Order: sequence, then C-alpha cells, then structure tokens
Amino acid sequence: MSVLIAGSIALDNLRTPFGSRNYVLGGSAVHASLAASFFSPVEIVGVVGEDFPKEHLDFLNSKGINTNGIKVLKGKTFHWEGFYEYDMNMAHTLRTDLNVLASFDPVLLPEQKKTPYIFLANLDPDIQMKILAQLENKSLVVADTMNYWLENKKPSLLKLISMVDILVINDMEARELTQEPNLIKAAQIILGYGCKYVIIKKGEHGALLFSNKFAFSAPSHPQTELVDPTGAGDSFAGALIGYLSAVKDINFESLKKAVIIGSVIASFCVEDFSIERTKNLTKKEILMRYSSMRENVAFGDIESNLIKEGGF
Repeated sequence: MSVLIAGSIALDNLRTPFGSRNYVLGGSAVHASLAASFFSPVEIVGVVGEDFPKEHLDFLNSKGINTNGIKVLKGKTFHWEGFYEYDMNMAHTLRTDLNVLASFDPVLLPEQKKTPYIFLANLDPDIQMKILAQLENKSLVVADTMNYWLENKKPSLLKLISMVDILVINDMEARELTQEPNLIKAAQIILGYGCKYVIIKKGEHGALLFSNKFAFSAPSHPQTELVDPTGAGDSFAGALIGYLSAVKDINFESLKKAVIIGSVIASFCVEDFSIERTKNLTKKEILMRYSSMRENVAFGDIESNLIKEGGF
C-alpha cells in the first residue's frame, strides 16, 4: 500500500562536532520518504528550485519513491544551515532561506488523492490542511509540526490536530503546546484536541505513545555512532507510517511495533551526515537492530518464591 508524504525538500549546510557538509540532500519529506520506502512505495509531494540536482531525483526514484509530485519552480531550493554542539538534541539555526518553499501551493495528482496512508511532515498547518482536503481515501493520517507553528499559527495547528489520527511531536513542543510540564498530562491534553494517538519524541531517550486508554514507553537504540541528528525525527515518522501501511492493521499493538521500527531507522540516520547512512541501509540490518532493541527491554516475571516470601 502506497504512502503519501508531503513536506520540505532541502539542500542543507550542516556542522557537528564531527565535521561539516554543504548543500547536501535534506528536508522533512526526503528523510521521511526514504525511511518509509523500506516498507512501502512512496508518493512524495514537495517543491524544489532550478538548482536542485537531477541526481537527487534519480536517487529517490531508485528507492521506489515516485517524484512526479515534486514541482520544480523558478528560483532556489529551500536551504537550511545549522550546527550542533555536543548536546545533539539541540539544533542551532544559522540561516533559513525558504526560497521556492515560500510559494508552495500543493495540488495533488489524481492518483495521489487516492493514497490511503498519509504523513504530513513539518509544514505550515494551513498547507497541511489544504493537502488533507484533497484526499479521497484516507485510512491513516499522521502529522508532524514544530515550535514555529505553535507560536505563530496555533489556531490552525489545533484545527489540524482535530483532523488527524496521529500527532508526532517532540517533548519541548508538547510542553509548549499545552503549557504542561508533565509529558503524560500533556499527552492527555493533546488527545483532547481530537487526535486518536499522540507520539512524543524524546531524542536519545526514546519516544512515548499514548491513546486515551493506553500508554507505551519506547527506548532508543544505544548509540555508539552519533554524527548528525538532522532528519532523525522525520525518519522516525516515515518509518512508522511505512510500516503501518505495510501491515494494514492500525491498533495499539501494531503502533507499538511501528514506534520501535521508527526508532530503529532513526538510529541509523544519525550515524552519518544527511542520508549517507540510510541510503545504503539494508533490511537485514533493520531486522537485526529491531531484534537487538527487543532483547534490550525484555524481562521476566518476579520469581514466585520471592512473591510468596515478600508477601506481595
């Protein structure tokens, strides 16, 4: 089952304590689409400028990502420049050039309108809702956001949340959105806005999944290689919806697996700059790391003799 992913497509300048790269392929739609492509065919929706290298489009197509929904407009591609210090959970923005993204007006192709699984990567919530309004066969809608939209378009964002099935948000954004420091309480407030599930990303500390009835705490994979966290959150969400579209079964148990799958793909993303690690990732590596994560959190029952002796 195909996945529709709409978001930014960028040429990034990145600097971390481990090196730097200039004008590398990035953007929320790119990272999410690449992650989803391990499980499902992908329709990507976005906009680029005349400076966007054709080899990037060829690469995306080679991964089963249909680029017919990418518009090429006169001007330059969205460009982000930033750096990380040793706290890799915090990105420091040096420069953001919206360029052609400023005039992004998505019009879906006829076949895209029928796509049942949708990930609305970080965009203006009004644009995200414009995409939603064009869809004819929605089975699952996942949306992401960022603090800029919380601060500048909160009414539109709240309306969007009421229209989607799953909201993906990081811990700082969840607290800012709800004005609630406790993440469990913050999740309940967000669920009250109308979505069915909320996933709160906590970077190197994993992720939390909530519904009105259940909660699940997912670990992150212990990292020995951490080079560049750019795109990790988008990779998480892309893998999540890619997996769910493949299993075609949306319940709390499948969502728990999807969150772990998302954490697995994100753990590979951070091991190199841009898409350098994920572009050559294999399904065998994904399965091995998934198994490793499952073993890391497995534990048995308390011994029966201790229960009796301790008076439990």
